[in-house]
Amino acid sequence: MTPRKHRGSDLRDLLHEDGVLEEVEVRAVKRGLALKLARLAQEQEVTKSEMASRMKTSRAAVDRLLDANNPSITLTTLGKAARALGRKIKIEFVLA
Repeated sequence: MTPRKHRGSDLRDLLHEDGVLEEVEVRAVKRGLALKLARLAQEQEVTKSEMASRMKTSRAAVDRLLDANNPSITLTTLGKAARALGRKIKIEFVLA
C-alpha cells in the first residue's frame, strides 16, 4: 500500500492565515529554552535557589525563566542562566 500524499494546507499555513504563526513559533522557542534549562539544571543537580544565586537574581525570576508558559525572556537573563549552568548561548538566523 502506498502512502497517501499530503492534501491541503499544513498547520503552519493555517496559523499564518489566522495571523498567529509568529506568536506560536516564539512560544515554542521559549518553551524549548525553558525545558532545556530545567533539564541542564536537573542534570547538574542545581536547585532553583542555587541557580538564582549564581545568576545574582531572585528565585521568582528563575521561576519565570523556567516557566514554559511565560513567553517573556531577555537575552541578558538567558545569558546569565547559561553561565550559571556552565554554558554559552549560540543564536543563529535560519531561512524561513
